[in-house]
Amino acid sequence: MPRAAERRSPAAQRHADTVRFVLFEARPAGLAFNQLIRSSELSPSQARAGLACLRDIITERGWPPLIWTRTDGYKFCSDPAELQAYEVAIIREKLTEVRRFITGVVAPHAALQPKGRWIKHLNTQLSSVKSTLDVIADFIDA
Repeated sequence: MPRAAERRSPAAQRHADTVRFVLFEARPAGLAFNQLIRSSELSPSQARAGLACLRDIITERGWPPLIWTRTDGYKFCSDPAELQAYEVAIIREKLTEVRRFITGVVAPHAALQPKGRWIKHLNTQLSSVKSTLDVIADFIDA
């Protein structure tokens, strides 16, 4: 599997640089997506590509994480409490997505094709993911 740097297009990297510059200009406040688009003069798809690429760059370079909140929008964050709140929100969101995918797609597929090799494998793997997310969610609620 190619590394993130090998998958990035030069355009996405330019958009990431633009997004990073605009977010640094807005610091410490964040920017809502529409504000980010206006300030960067990027299209919505260019801004999304820039945000995705910027997250990869942040990871590679060890910069503070980029988070999104309803109140502040996109911003760089190094506050442990804010980071934990963001992580909890994302974990809950992913757990809900996995549960709905299992109950709404995988379970009906398994009922239609109970002996299918693919569906058995998928069900096993997704149950494992759901179990892991449940453990994390239980820790959060404790």
